[in-house]
Amino acid sequence: MLFKCKNCGGNVIYEPGRGRMYCPHCESEESQDTLQASSMTQCVNCGAPIEVKDYTSAGKCEHCGSYLVFNERVEGIYEPHMILPFRVNKDAAVEAMNREFRKRLFTPSDFMSAKSLEKMEGIYVPFWLYDYQAEYDFAGEGTKVRSWRSGNTEYVETSYYEVLRKMDVDFDKIPVDASYAMEDGIMDLMEPYSYQELIGFDPKYMSGFYGEVYNQGAPDLEGRAQVKARNASEEMMQASLREYGTIKPYRKDLNLARNGVNYALMPVWQYEYQYKGQTYQYHVNGQTGKVIGVTPISKEKVLLYGASVFAVVTAICALAVQVLEIL
Repeated sequence: MLFKCKNCGGNVIYEPGRGRMYCPHCESEESQDTLQASSMTQCVNCGAPIEVKDYTSAGKCEHCGSYLVFNERVEGIYEPHMILPFRVNKDAAVEAMNREFRKRLFTPSDFMSAKSLEKMEGIYVPFWLYDYQAEYDFAGEGTKVRSWRSGNTEYVETSYYEVLRKMDVDFDKIPVDASYAMEDGIMDLMEPYSYQELIGFDPKYMSGFYGEVYNQGAPDLEGRAQVKARNASEEMMQASLREYGTIKPYRKDLNLARNGVNYALMPVWQYEYQYKGQTYQYHVNGQTGKVIGVTPISKEKVLLYGASVFAVVTAICALAVQVLEIL
């Protein structure tokens, strides 16, 4: 599937900054016609062969530069229920990284060079979003300690309470990424997204970006969602018990009932930087601009900085000696 401009024939893409389809060739908006491809292995625009990996649902023809969406990977059982369109474009993602990393003195000089940034890609990452109803029945013994002084005597009073709590919580859209290529811990750090901005799936939002179909089914990943729901339930329960100095639980029954699950695509900018034979990955939340990643340290810059500091200290010491000699 290709979105082609009916005015100039160029490739129409979704532009996050505009919030609509845009032709970068003639600068028209919402001017797209849809061309359907007969094969996933051939570009519908130029006819060149293209390589499609196992889970790729959208990509770019390396010959003509057209962005393609592969029908077989966005239809039927692979059709997402929802999509969260990019809100942060590439320029804004680069600026977010600049704000995050520009104060780090020992970052390699070419870390954010124009040549390196050509490799930054916008990717729609597959997620399963789980809905749960949690019922938490808690019972325990709580204590409250009161102390006071009368004359020279200090008194301490400990009161004991039977603590009973029943808590019902509805969890909507607990996210779990379904991509082997994306590290689970990194995707968890990408949160939170504003899930109220999710909309019904439309493949046009994928034009201009890369995309993946889910690599694992919802049943395979539900354990991760349940852990998140249980941890959140426990945090809320503990927050309700803060009035007590100590709590000794003797009943903690937490039951989860799944109300539903949805397949969604979430926006992520990914930047890979090669330094001294090692690959460093950086991710920017395509909706909020949140940046995740750790910069490498340039040993040359560290040594140069150390040498400059030593030179300054030496100069100050020499000046101090001259002053003492004068005195």
